[in-house]
Amino acid sequence: MSFDRQSGVFLHLTSLPSPHGIGDLGDGARTFLDFLERAEQSLWQFCPVTPTRGVHGHSPYASPSAFAGNPLLVDLTALVERGWLDEETLENPPGDPRTVQYDTVTDFKRERLSAAFDGFEASAEADDRAAFEAFREREATWLRDYTLFTALKAAYDGVPWPEWPADLAGRDPPALEAARETHAEAIRYHAFVQWLFDEQWRALRAAADERGISLVGDLPIYVAWDSADVWANPEAFELDDEGGPTAVAGVPPNPGDDGQRWGNPVYDWETLRAEDYGWWRDRLDRLLSLVDIARIDHFKAFDEYWAIPADADDPAAGEWRPGPGADFFETIRAELGELPFVVEDLGFLDESMVALRDRFEFPGMRVPQYADWCREGHRYKPTVYPDHCVGYTSTHDTDTAVGFYEKLSAEQRDCLEYALATDGDSIAWDLIEAVWHSDAALAMTTVPDLLERGSDARLNQPGTGEGNWTWRVTADELDADTADRLAAVTRASLR
Repeated sequence: MSFDRQSGVFLHLTSLPSPHGIGDLGDGARTFLDFLERAEQSLWQFCPVTPTRGVHGHSPYASPSAFAGNPLLVDLTALVERGWLDEETLENPPGDPRTVQYDTVTDFKRERLSAAFDGFEASAEADDRAAFEAFREREATWLRDYTLFTALKAAYDGVPWPEWPADLAGRDPPALEAARETHAEAIRYHAFVQWLFDEQWRALRAAADERGISLVGDLPIYVAWDSADVWANPEAFELDDEGGPTAVAGVPPNPGDDGQRWGNPVYDWETLRAEDYGWWRDRLDRLLSLVDIARIDHFKAFDEYWAIPADADDPAAGEWRPGPGADFFETIRAELGELPFVVEDLGFLDESMVALRDRFEFPGMRVPQYADWCREGHRYKPTVYPDHCVGYTSTHDTDTAVGFYEKLSAEQRDCLEYALATDGDSIAWDLIEAVWHSDAALAMTTVPDLLERGSDARLNQPGTGEGNWTWRVTADELDADTADRLAAVTRASLR
């Protein structure tokens, strides 16, 4: 798919301004849309918006569902306006405006969503009840399993699904039906929360569309082992007879590192291919109903993937196995039509992966933080970006532009300053201008880079389990001067 020359800003939903301890789908999201509109931007990119869990550090890339929305993103103020929640319950919210404190925020939101559910059951109008039931029917493909899974996780004190009673872990139909009856109220509650997310999300997407802004979502290649997806679709994954993975995902060692063992189960691509990738078609259909463009994380795994024996701790014990390749995307395109994808192709850039990417004309990523600034024509220097790519000043997984610059060696810093004709005093904006003026069809920056923030504003550091996904911006920081400055760069670079 080809894209017009345009630009945008990355800001994850949890980082939005909000009075309730975490960014949500309420007024803070509209404030950011207004900022983007004034800045003359046409793209808003974010991480996956699926549920998160404390056991995984609330990483959006380790979700218990590839389909559901994150309950923490539901705007509580809207529930007061609908009469399902008392305004007094929103007093004294947890946390501070610059950091997400997940433990307290999770309890705060859960209690108020539960109260809103009671309010809905007691006083909802007929139209709202009909809309709720219509949502349950429309999304039944994934919603029935997700809500039952979530109810059973609570009933069995959060233990992994293979540790549930054997008939439930093995999805014996009579046992599932009995569980649906036993946990009917909890199932209905979780469906209610998903309906709220869905309604609020679609309202936000309409607001973005009114401003000419496209939403850029994210597709993690893998899903969590202890998830509704693996429990409900065990045949799609390489599992043993007890439900454990026989092989897990990761990446092999590279010069300078030991590789990574992610722990996600790998797919049984042979079974998926025989079923025309049915689970994947459903997953992508759901995602593309929520966003306009999707970034495919770790695109390399569709070409070939690193499989590590489940009983091995060392990533080096793995092996490359062939992925589904072109057959996957041909099948998906025949079912869903045009594929509005950009792909994360950083690392392990080889001929076969590039051929797969280019066959379907998926733009890859270019990030100047990976450049060798002393090497002429290095692929990550903005002056050599091709038009069919996405240029970033930084990403959710890298340091901020300022943090990156401050950690450069003296030699690399001198080369960067020479290449950008700068003294480094405003390095984040220097990089924004370089990426915006490059030939890349899509140019992206982040809010911390717009604000010239250092490493304290970094969102995630891969390979660490704590302190990530917590940074937030305040409404006052999304000011007119910053928007106008970005608009001027955007006009000058013809985006």
